[in-house]
Amino acid sequence: MNKQLILKNRPMGMADADTWALETNEVPEPKEGEILIQHHYISLDPAMRGWMNDRKSYIPPVQIGEVMRAGSIGKVIKANNHPQYKEGDCLTGWGGVQQYVVTNGDNWYQVDPNLAPMTTYIGTLGMPGMTGYFGILRVGKIKEGDIVLVSGAAGAVGSVVGQIAKIKGCRVIGIAGGKKKCDYIVEELGFDAAIDYKSEDINDALKRECPKGLDVYFDNVGGEILDAALARLRLNARIVICGAISQYNNNKEKEAVKGPSNYLSLLVNRASMQGMVILDYAKDYGKAAQEMGMWMVQGKLKSKEDVYEGIENFNETYQRLFTGDKLGKLVLKVIEE
Repeated sequence: MNKQLILKNRPMGMADADTWALETNEVPEPKEGEILIQHHYISLDPAMRGWMNDRKSYIPPVQIGEVMRAGSIGKVIKANNHPQYKEGDCLTGWGGVQQYVVTNGDNWYQVDPNLAPMTTYIGTLGMPGMTGYFGILRVGKIKEGDIVLVSGAAGAVGSVVGQIAKIKGCRVIGIAGGKKKCDYIVEELGFDAAIDYKSEDINDALKRECPKGLDVYFDNVGGEILDAALARLRLNARIVICGAISQYNNNKEKEAVKGPSNYLSLLVNRASMQGMVILDYAKDYGKAAQEMGMWMVQGKLKSKEDVYEGIENFNETYQRLFTGDKLGKLVLKVIEE
């Protein structure tokens, strides 16, 4: 049987257990030219909150009654005359929060679980890692000597951003919540400094760690931290808008999304602020994966996945995205062994 998480309600504010329903249905049979994939792991990402909103975005919303959208990785257990994939192949794609999925193979990619753990292919070598890679290199346009600030620095995207910036010769300051995360990004990932937004004033900390200002700010959180970063820009600085997790769960009927009040700093410093969506760089994923894989082999790029088990525990695990009770990439193991 196939356990599937179905979107039942559009949440106002934080999604909770009433947002989804866990259903059990028969495992589907692949038709001619299709494959049946058994999922091993599901990727949990902050973007999932936006996919539940019924409004225009870079990707259509998940519809009521549909399987909750999610990145996934698993193995082909049945192939019905598929031209490319066969039984035993390990594939990653957008399979949703369920244990099995039938697909024609479009937008699925084969990976080698002997070269890296499956979880790495939905983390550092998956969408979060690609987001960090293209965001800091293509949008942030970092160069040696730049002063780079990263929010959400201990998360799946931020941790990759900071490490790549260090590889490229930048001074890197990470913002994270709590001593454990701040110690992690400095002591294990090699960031130059960390700011604990939970225990210190963000403006005072930025003055301390970035006395000469910022060349690049990679934003994963939005809100007050974005505003504080805007006040520290140097001439021709670049801001990469990747996410705004601090704003995702605002109840739009009661609390509006908070925009930056220091935006005139962009004018004064001839700076730029650009949003990015990783789907725009799909044609170059292969090249990026090769380079990041090389950095991992060389020990320059570290990957950490925080893995929890059981599709029944999806809601509890999902909440960790917003409570901060996780480190690195959040992953849910859904295969029953």
